[in-house]
Amino acid sequence: MRKHVADSTVVDPVVGGKAAEESGRPLPQITPQNRFFWTSGADGRLRLQECESCSALIHPPQPICRYCRSHQLGVRVVSGSATLIGFTVNHRFSLPGLPAPYVVAQVAIDEDQRVRLTTNVVECDPAQLALGMRMEVVFTQDGDVWLPLFRPAAEQPASLPLPTDDVDPGQIRKSVRPMVTREKFEDKVALTGIGMSEIGRRLMVSPMALTLQACERAVADAGLTMDDIDGLASYPGAGQVGGFGEGGVTGVEAALGLRPTWHNGGIETFGPGGSVIAAMLAVASGLARHVLCYRTLWEATYSEQMRRGEISPPATGRTPSWMVPFGATSAAHTLAQNAQRHFHRYGTTRETLGWIALNQRANAALNPTAVYRDPMTMDDYLSARTITTPFGLYDCDVPCDGSIAVIVSAVDAAHDLAKPPVLVEAVGTQIVERIEWDQSTLTHEPQVLGPAAHLWSRTSMSPSDVDVAELYDGFTFNCLSWIEALGFCGIGEAKDFLDGGTNIARDGVLPLNTHGGQLSHGRTHGMGLIHEAVTQLRGDAGARQVPGARVAVAATGGLSPGGALLLRTDA
Repeated sequence: MRKHVADSTVVDPVVGGKAAEESGRPLPQITPQNRFFWTSGADGRLRLQECESCSALIHPPQPICRYCRSHQLGVRVVSGSATLIGFTVNHRFSLPGLPAPYVVAQVAIDEDQRVRLTTNVVECDPAQLALGMRMEVVFTQDGDVWLPLFRPAAEQPASLPLPTDDVDPGQIRKSVRPMVTREKFEDKVALTGIGMSEIGRRLMVSPMALTLQACERAVADAGLTMDDIDGLASYPGAGQVGGFGEGGVTGVEAALGLRPTWHNGGIETFGPGGSVIAAMLAVASGLARHVLCYRTLWEATYSEQMRRGEISPPATGRTPSWMVPFGATSAAHTLAQNAQRHFHRYGTTRETLGWIALNQRANAALNPTAVYRDPMTMDDYLSARTITTPFGLYDCDVPCDGSIAVIVSAVDAAHDLAKPPVLVEAVGTQIVERIEWDQSTLTHEPQVLGPAAHLWSRTSMSPSDVDVAELYDGFTFNCLSWIEALGFCGIGEAKDFLDGGTNIARDGVLPLNTHGGQLSHGRTHGMGLIHEAVTQLRGDAGARQVPGARVAVAATGGLSPGGALLLRTDA
């Protein structure tokens, strides 16, 4: 094993007077701050950033140590030995220079297991991989970049233990900050209107048309007019988001000719439903009386127009991501490894996830707006084509076109409107876990445990008070993570709680994703979950209605910061 020495050498990546030919795979953007890492392989030695005050390794590189806040930073040569702490065999996604199947993995560096590198495993049969294996770095040159890949070490001791999370999932409530004041902003607001556009695959309708359809329906549902709307809130806002947005606040304001006293749009908020929580804060502060919130996706049409050549894909170039150069292009690649670790630690199985998929499909069968309504069996689920292990087709949500709108109003105005208001008992927004996907929580979807614990710190209610749960299910594992995080079963107990699907059925102890969820109704990025929660609390869900529903929890997001809402009727 090489001696660990401080080293600030900038390695020349050019061999033989010129850079190697590029493979075509996405290559990292080299900067003065990360050049030491991406060119390490020129001399075969892996380098990581080191805090010279506390000796911690810092990855990705930062101008400050996250542990002791020192600015005294350097570069350390490390051994290149690591533990395999996660892997997924990708079958669905191919990239130039990186055809499927390939293995995306995470390894924990021996010198500081808080540092986890996303990488590819090479020079082995993926079927022989197991968590806890000893790994060693092997570099491959691609243009002016040396990519650190890993292979199983020749000598394999007994399986090594996996690292622990910064915060124990079972103890995360101890990290939640107490309420600053007894007065809650949630008591000052209500949800008064909801609207949904047409939902479907490849509707070939402009995203703005979908947005306006949902917004007009929400305003009418509340018994308001557009002149009553004095606030706008959107997720993810304007920007290069492809089929994931409608143009933000500016686009809707321009189309409707509104004059909002407050507006907000952006992706760094409390999950896809964060626009609703932001609107609550604006209303509670008196900046607005009625805020129109909306979320639009047109992924199916966007992809079809790309295929036809009717629109151009975003310009590509070097990526700032620490994951994409290894083909980790989807949240699926991160969550698949979190699911794998949950399986490893708690005995969870694919069938466990299957009960979530089957539940959503059974509920969608009663919902005329759902994209997928055909019956599904466990055999159908287990035999579906693999996306990235352990996820199959039915573990993944359904890309669709559609828009959801929700109106947040001042509670003193809500009782005079067309529909009984839905009141807000509590919200959960705190970030406790690390933000970077591959450095964060190991056995649950990152950015779920913190908001879930924060929610319960703002109410005297408990999980047993909840009549219906609408929990984010971009993948089945997202949903499992929220179930455990919110305390509907203990950490690691989802296998027993979900077994047979009876607990989460409409007549079970926790009616779950009653409209079909994103797995069958369609990927509406969390706003559809809030729409369904309001529908259930109003008693307007028809054949899928949960009798006597008075308290609902809606949770959106994860990986990106998540958020949760605890809603109740006025009765």
